[in-house]
Amino acid sequence: MKLLVTLFALILSSSAIAGEYQGKASWYKGGKITAQGKKFNPTKYSVAHRTLPFGMMLRLTNVKNGNTIEAVVNDRGPFVRTRELDVSSSAAQALGFFHSGTARLIIEVLDRRN
Repeated sequence: MKLLVTLFALILSSSAIAGEYQGKASWYKGGKITAQGKKFNPTKYSVAHRTLPFGMMLRLTNVKNGNTIEAVVNDRGPFVRTRELDVSSSAAQALGFFHSGTARLIIEVLDRRN
């Protein structure tokens, strides 16, 4: 069963790496240390994703207002199943959903690492 879950996760992550998709995002304060082992900095544009590789760059666009940023995957999450990403508070402010808490984003996986 564990092998099946792992294979399913790999299939999902490889399809996500292929390009662009939409998902619900929220913002988070983060811990002192990210899952990558680095200090969390809420002033940087960073992202928590369940499966994308650390260092992967994403272009995020708020569907509602068109605001766009580029952010790096440096943590794991979110832990709410209906959400695709957690972003840093500064990323949420730039994308225009800090006060609402969540937003639907276009998530474009860029072909480069930070």
